[in-house]
Amino acid sequence: MKAYVFPGQGAQYPGMGKDLYEKFPQAKEYFEKANEILGFEITKVMFEGTEEDLKQTKITQPAIFLHSVILSYCMEDFKPDMVAGHSLGEFSALAAAKALEFEDALRLVLTRALAMQKACDLRPSTMAAVLGLEDEVIEKVLQQITDDIVVAANYNSPGQVVISGTVTGIEKATALLKEAGAKRVLPLKVGGAFHSPLMEPARVELADQIKKTPFKKPICPIYQNVTGLPYTDSEQIKENLILQLTSPVRWTQTIQNMVKDGAHEFFEVGPGNVLQGLIKKIVPEAVASSVSL
Repeated sequence: MKAYVFPGQGAQYPGMGKDLYEKFPQAKEYFEKANEILGFEITKVMFEGTEEDLKQTKITQPAIFLHSVILSYCMEDFKPDMVAGHSLGEFSALAAAKALEFEDALRLVLTRALAMQKACDLRPSTMAAVLGLEDEVIEKVLQQITDDIVVAANYNSPGQVVISGTVTGIEKATALLKEAGAKRVLPLKVGGAFHSPLMEPARVELADQIKKTPFKKPICPIYQNVTGLPYTDSEQIKENLILQLTSPVRWTQTIQNMVKDGAHEFFEVGPGNVLQGLIKKIVPEAVASSVSL
């Protein structure tokens, strides 16, 4: 069975999507439609902008979404047995699997990006990658911090968990996790504490838009971040998507469940190759590659 996975924030690079725009008339139409919906020329930033330009919140998330989804639309043989996306990538997966119309999904992604930026501005917060500790050990350590907000945000692969919280919470956790045996705790260059309770204002804002947006049954099951389990019911998909911003991304569990349910080949659709590396750490025998046209 073929599984298609879609990357999240951090996968962007200068020039992304330009080859699709120039090669496929269909892709050009979607990119031009995106410029209209967003109200500015995101194509100009994607194709000609610098890395710094692409880091702007209102650019990063829509840019990765557009690259991923338009790439899937240009594939003649896009017939997934299952899909999943990492954080932002879940919106790409839903659009690719026809649960969301392109225009609706793009509007949700923009709402999400701007709402997350607002939440980040409310309180200084950050994230850090913890390497070389078991999930359960990390969770026990974080439970010791009761006077600050710090939680496990991304279960990326065995031995790699990202934590998220206030700046002081992350500092306290870093010291305790190193004492507990972590090989490294690396601060991440992010705008705030994604997938933590600090994203509650963004969750409320995004929830309002998700509830107003029509969702359809996807063409295949989508394995969602919140549980790592497969869904096809549109109302349940909506509920899980609303919970996503303040809940951890259970990527390890997602890939394990996809393999258990028959996935033998994984294709990463979109910029970068981060997910392939994670998949091979989670399931060493898995076959994972990038989609190229």
